[in-house]
Amino acid sequence: MATTVSLVLGSGGARGYAHIGVIEELNRRGYQIISIAGSSMGALVGGVYAAGALEPYREWVCGLSWIQVLKLLDVGLARGAIHGNKVFSRLEAMLGGVLIDDLPIKYTAVATDITYHKEVWFQHGPLLEAIRASVAVPGFFTPVIKEEHILVDGGVLNPLPIIPTVAAQADLIIAVDLTYSTKNVARAIQLPRNGWLDEPGFSDDWPAANDEPNAQNARSIKPPEVGGRLDMLLNAVEVMQSSLTQYKIAGYPPDLIIPIDKDVCGFFDFHRAVEVIDAGREAARTSLTRLEQGGTD
Repeated sequence: MATTVSLVLGSGGARGYAHIGVIEELNRRGYQIISIAGSSMGALVGGVYAAGALEPYREWVCGLSWIQVLKLLDVGLARGAIHGNKVFSRLEAMLGGVLIDDLPIKYTAVATDITYHKEVWFQHGPLLEAIRASVAVPGFFTPVIKEEHILVDGGVLNPLPIIPTVAAQADLIIAVDLTYSTKNVARAIQLPRNGWLDEPGFSDDWPAANDEPNAQNARSIKPPEVGGRLDMLLNAVEVMQSSLTQYKIAGYPPDLIIPIDKDVCGFFDFHRAVEVIDAGREAARTSLTRLEQGGTD
């Protein structure tokens, strides 16, 4: 009898393509996915899979060039930069008007209601509407407005929605974390008296706050690279989502976490589907092999 899985698919922009590789590896190994919960791209890929349209979706995104991605972005000035109508027209052609209630597996898309400051779980109604609300990154994509509710990206409050999958009572809860980084090490750091971070990776030659500038200090300082406004905003969002993800994992640890390194691609690198899917497949292969051999993640 196949091992059943409740699959949790996290948010992370274009890194969400990695979810495709994870799903394909789970299927290849004979696992039975009976429940999916996702935020943002996790909701999109999970919904497409639940509706049986993963193969045409995969074929479409793997053929997108950077120029084609740009042509899909219908930029407007009202309530967000990108309406997403062209993208959702393609998704509608693949999915039709399917309802969540009619999907063969349990499905939850998580969005954020910024009017009432709470999560919204889509477990009924039109699948496409649920996906659109869950992927509406504030400031980049137009929100979904339902009466007084303004719905945006689920990753704002819950980038890794584990709790919705618990009721399925699967053999395993497997979560795919798109915020993983070797830099994500939770620790308290004691600041020395000179005010600089005193930890590995920081030069002992960095000047104290009251040091006079000199040639030696100037040579030793290696300031980090800082991108433009968009890069700064995206980095801030990803720092927030990484922290929230760790809280969600600590609150309800899944049986297995499949980590996708955040450096696999940029947030908006939607033209790099092939390599990101491969990265997801390889991460799943490594984590599942360790699990099957009795190891821990």
